Parts: sequence; structure tokens; C-alpha cells
Amino acid sequence: MEELLKEIKKEEYGKVLTDVSLKEHTTYKVGGICKMMIFPKSVEDLVRLIRKLKVKKVPYMILGRGSNVLFSDRKYQGVIIKLDNLNQITWRGNKLIVGAGASLMKVAMMAGRKGLSGLEFATGIPGSIGGAVYMNAGAYKSDMGYVVSSIKVLTPNLRIITMVNKELQFHYRTSFLKTHPGYICLEATIKLKPGKREEIEAIVQERKKRRLQTQPLEYPSAGSVFRNPEGMYVGKMIEDLGYKGLTKGGAMISDKHANFIVNYQNAKAKDIKDLIDFVQEEVKDKYHIDLKVEQEFKNWE
Repeated sequence: MEELLKEIKKEEYGKVLTDVSLKEHTTYKVGGICKMMIFPKSVEDLVRLIRKLKVKKVPYMILGRGSNVLFSDRKYQGVIIKLDNLNQITWRGNKLIVGAGASLMKVAMMAGRKGLSGLEFATGIPGSIGGAVYMNAGAYKSDMGYVVSSIKVLTPNLRIITMVNKELQFHYRTSFLKTHPGYICLEATIKLKPGKREEIEAIVQERKKRRLQTQPLEYPSAGSVFRNPEGMYVGKMIEDLGYKGLTKGGAMISDKHANFIVNYQNAKAKDIKDLIDFVQEEVKDKYHIDLKVEQEFKNWE
């Protein structure tokens, strides 16, 4: 890895960090140490970097803003690639072309200020555009599948292609990208509708107020932990089982919203994972339902 580090610095792919704490790059504020984290300057640098890692047979993964992942406490021995520099935003009437590294919340707020409607649901989702497309992020009965018309993708064989909405297989919290590892979103074209700025702002503020009242935003978390089974609400199921406020180490099932697990006191990743496993087992036993986790587990193998 030391030799690889020298080569990468020499070939100037972008900013390089070593021995990085993943606590600083995830919204749960947990996780081990990453041996190397690289921020490519451009798509061309990203392609060169991945080609280099493939030749060297070094494991790597793409990380957005860490808002939907749970890293283990172990050291990650490969390379984590962050696309923060791919954050350009181009406005073309009701359409915008956005780099994968741009903040979803920022783009949603900018759209509202321009009087464009369709992204109001995203003003409280702290992910990147690429991550939001990958998991089909959504809220308030809307999601990325309703607004993304196409994306530019880097394929596993390092070709850049365009995929249109119908090819992306958007469904509840999933997409083509999630079911086809190795495809990387580079940018998204988002199509919105003209709206009234004041009405959009009123919706955003009302939902912000509701989030503050109903979600434990004062603690690190990754949002809702489990997908809601059709016609049911996981938070109510967990609350009815009496597990609101249950703790494991420094992790807690939120006493404000039971479908949130929060890092309330310097939790370890294992504390959070243990609570997730416990809830799944209890719901399976009491309700005969297999809960699906919204977040992805990284480096637990």
C-alpha cells in the first residue's frame, strides 16, 4: 500500500488522505480507519484511478456523503473514493444537470428558490446526488425516480454511457445501480416543473418543522433504519413492542421515532448493528415479517 500511495501521489489523481477515521465521513459518526481516501479532480482522473486500482488488484469503493451506510469498526484495507469534486450544477430551463458529488439538499433548496417544483421531498435528505440515485432516495410519497430523466454512468469496464429513466429500474429504495455493483453514477439530469417560489418554500418550512418535532435530529443517525412493509409503519411496530429508548452501548433506538437508531453516546458500529439485528429478530418473532434494512453494511465481511 505504501508503494501504491507513492504512485498515486505522483500521478496526481486528486487529494489523498491516509489513515482516515470514517467517523468523520458518515452521519452515524462510527466506523474504523480507512487506509486511503482519494478525491478525484475529474471524471478523467476517476477513470485513471480505477484503472490503476484494478491493475494493482486493490479493493475500492465509492462513498457519497455517508448518510446511508454503516461501516464496521475494522480498518478498511482498500481505497475509498469520494466524488465530492464532481459537483457541478448546470441549469437549463426546467432541467438541471448535476454532478454525482453535489449535495442533494443543496440542489433541492436551489431549485425551490428558482421556483422549480419536484424536489421538495429532498430538502431533508443529507446525501449526494449519486447516492440518492443509487438508493432511489425519497420521502413524502416521492423519490428520485419521479424526477431523474437520465444519468451518466461509468460501467465496470470503464466506459461512460447514458442511461434513461426506464433503464434505471427505480423502485422503493432501490435502482439498477444498487443491483448492479460496479456501475458508478457520474451525473444526473433532473427534470422539474414550474412552481411558485412562495408555495414551495411554505412546503419546505412546514416539513422542516415536522422533522424537528418527530425525528431525533439532535443525534447522529442515518435516518430511517428499516423499510416500511406495505401498509405498515416500522416505527409503530417497534414502539408497540416496547423498544423505544432501548440502548446497546452508546447506541439507542430513538425515544422520539422508533425507526431511528441514534449514536447518543460515542457508540461503536457494533452497538448499532446489534440493535438492528435485535429488532429484526423481534419483529420476525412477533409479526412474522422480515424487515429490510435501508442502510448498507460496509466492511463487515
